[in-house]
Amino acid sequence: MTWTHDTVFSFTAPLSNGHDVTHDIYAGGEGPPIMILQELPGIGPETLSLAQRLNDAGFRVYLPHMFGTFGETTMLRNAARLFCVRREFNMFLRGRQSPIAAWMRALAAHISTREDGLGVGVIGMCLTGSFALTLMSEDAVVGGVASQPALPVFGGDQLHMSSDDIAEARAGMARKGAGLAMRYADDATAPKRLMRSLETAFGDDLETAEFPGRQHSLLTLHFHEPAYQRVEAYFRARFEPPK
Repeated sequence: MTWTHDTVFSFTAPLSNGHDVTHDIYAGGEGPPIMILQELPGIGPETLSLAQRLNDAGFRVYLPHMFGTFGETTMLRNAARLFCVRREFNMFLRGRQSPIAAWMRALAAHISTREDGLGVGVIGMCLTGSFALTLMSEDAVVGGVASQPALPVFGGDQLHMSSDDIAEARAGMARKGAGLAMRYADDATAPKRLMRSLETAFGDDLETAEFPGRQHSLLTLHFHEPAYQRVEAYFRARFEPPK
């Protein structure tokens, strides 16, 4: 399965440290907008297949290209490239987010403006997983899915977010509905202790799902149909017109 985008544009906004950064944004499809935050192996064929699945399901996809070569999935090479944007991502931070979080919030608001004020769904994966939850503090974001959240690396049971980030996200979830976090049950890269910490931090404002298996990337490299269906149903509910 391939993906055909109809739009590419550059988006510039400040990081939380004040430095401006610019990344290209690819967009395609028709319907309510969902922003996919790329994972570490890169935006390869599997991520493009996810975008196409969402298009086929009636959603428009926005795909920020933050690092790596578009269309390729190369763990070692893209990990090296990620090191080059380390002022944006810090995989080891405990108790606070990487600076890129502020840029993501600004992008979500920009997408909402482009879509005539429609809310935006967010999918984060692995490296970007937990950002999908904290982005629910942004008015423009209607729902967030954290697929196999993995940060911070070597963080034990600590989270890649502050207590203020959690409180603001929970306030957003209280207005809009719960966030969703999911993982393979025996995934060592997105460890069980991290999921338990998310459950403790977010309480009833977070739905969680764990699927049998030792693999990692539920929606891309190790695609799991039930996980995808859970995500699609989640966003259909978030975008459902009020009765």
